[in-house]
Amino acid sequence: WGRYWGWDTKEVWTFIIWVVYAGYLHARSTRGWRGTASAVLNLIGFGTILFNYAVVNVYFEGLHAYSGL
Repeated sequence: WGRYWGWDTKEVWTFIIWVVYAGYLHARSTRGWRGTASAVLNLIGFGTILFNYAVVNVYFEGLHAYSGL
């Protein structure tokens, strides 16, 4: 603790989620992505959320462990 960024596994995957959804919002607003391309990027973002919740919590250790999961 005592630092802003510690390269913890949970922090890194949460950052990846932010980047994916920022890319999604950027693509929708500036490039006009609609329909299939937008849905695929959104599903990739949702997949990273599921990975972060299911895999990172169970198989990786770090500062952000939740009650022994």
